Amino acid sequence: MLHIKSLDEGLNVFKALGSDIRIEIIKLLLENKNMNMNELASKLNITNGALTSHIKKLEDCGIVIISSESTGHGNQKICTVHLDKILIELDSNEESENIYETNISVGHYSDYEIYPTCGLASSTNLIGQVDDPRYFAHPSRFDANILWLTHGYVEYVIPNLIPASQKIDQITISVELSSEAPGSNDNWPSDIYFHINDTCIGTWTSPGDFGDRKGLFNPDWWYPSWNQYGLLKLLVVNNEGTFIDGLKISDVSIKDFQLDYKSTLRLKFEVPNTSKHVGGLTIFGKNFGNYNQDINVRIHYSPIA
Repeated sequence: MLHIKSLDEGLNVFKALGSDIRIEIIKLLLENKNMNMNELASKLNITNGALTSHIKKLEDCGIVIISSESTGHGNQKICTVHLDKILIELDSNEESENIYETNISVGHYSDYEIYPTCGLASSTNLIGQVDDPRYFAHPSRFDANILWLTHGYVEYVIPNLIPASQKIDQITISVELSSEAPGSNDNWPSDIYFHINDTCIGTWTSPGDFGDRKGLFNPDWWYPSWNQYGLLKLLVVNNEGTFIDGLKISDVSIKDFQLDYKSTLRLKFEVPNTSKHVGGLTIFGKNFGNYNQDINVRIHYSPIA
């Protein structure tokens, strides 16, 4: 998912989409999952040179990604649609000085309950043994950039460093998530629950544990048969309720928590063993997946009346 926070920020995306040919390219790639440059040019009845110009515009704004594939006739450039959603904020009057932003590393959880299959890894190696929950207490877990579990939870403390005498009006969380299947399985639904301070704010069903292609930022040593990437999800809790990717998932609002500059903030990701789809959870951080980011949190605040 691409989150565009203002019209000015999205200008390159809007320009890239302002072409019938580029829209047709996206439709063809979605229909066929991926295509090489020669196939695309042939389908569109344009030259490879003209296609290259259109693909570059789509690639520059992150809509399409290009990878190389070796064949008997040399290397082919394979085109794939990179985004599943584009979320645009048309009414964005927020003042940057009224936002506190922080990033939480995947391994910096404060509490957990883990059931295999499970594991952790840094950008350079596995941390301990896979499928052994004891290693979630290992000192090296702070270096983890990815973790996975079949059911259970991990909980993080969100640093609350907003100025004194301020109240919290909105919390925005951006994180790359997927299910957790043995190996990988693109059709492996999992009900993932989100909690703030022990209150469930909503659920999202991950469609699968994606392994059809290599994650863009995965290290070279990462096993090709394991989970490769997730979907970037944007979770927002404000006065109107709780939303994921702009769609309301519950009536739990920020007002229910009465949060201010003194409040402790705990964020929990959970897959209960009692849910309909117990398909596990994978959290991707920097150096893994398709987005190369940790758990990003933005806290909007204003003076206490």
